[in-house]
Amino acid sequence: MGQEQAGWEKGSSGSGKLNRMLWVLPEEAGQVWRGARPDVLPHAIFQAQRLLGQRRPPRSFFESFTRGLIILCASLAVVLSSISICDGQWLLADDRLFGLWRFCTASNQTELHCLRDLSQAQVPWLASGMVVARIVASLAVVVAIFGLEFLIVSQVCEDSLAWRKWAMGSTLLLISFILSFGGLLSFLVLLRSQVTLWGLTLMFWSDFTASFLLFLNAISGLHINSITHNNMHPWSLPTKV
Repeated sequence: MGQEQAGWEKGSSGSGKLNRMLWVLPEEAGQVWRGARPDVLPHAIFQAQRLLGQRRPPRSFFESFTRGLIILCASLAVVLSSISICDGQWLLADDRLFGLWRFCTASNQTELHCLRDLSQAQVPWLASGMVVARIVASLAVVVAIFGLEFLIVSQVCEDSLAWRKWAMGSTLLLISFILSFGGLLSFLVLLRSQVTLWGLTLMFWSDFTASFLLFLNAISGLHINSITHNNMHPWSLPTKV
């Protein structure tokens, strides 16, 4: 034991940088390399840095509040978009009601006669184009749900990869916005001859609001993640004294 300690002191005198790194490591990490030989020092230091890399500094109230608000608004966007797509009645033009799933006409101004065959609306490319619009809009909701899952998991499991989960969730919300806006735009292009500002129904504006919320939350999530990313792993590199 005395020879090993003497060899340790001899090796330590020839590596001043490793000695200085010794003093900045935490006490619990010191148990890893205490009494170890010089040839195991790099492995011990790597283990200590990995333990410290898994720690995350406590969040400020403003950061926690902002992340919680992003999750809440993203959830609201998913609910609004789901209701709007399930209803699907987005445009009222004279006595006709156009939707993602049905086409309705009013008979005697009292009852609505609805048909699932959109080709009977006598609008060019409406039947085939509406299939694309409803698929894109529905896929937007699915992607948004997955993005919301990543956001929630990143806040519940605060490990060293939480920032990557948050970035993935924000990216999925951005993709969901692109899909949702594509569905809205497809609907408007197909019925461009029938569209009026006052003819767009509440369900259309609900999906428009959900699309805007998805964009706002995605950009905000990516921005706050880029700001706080450098503070999530303060011990990723050895501290110099």
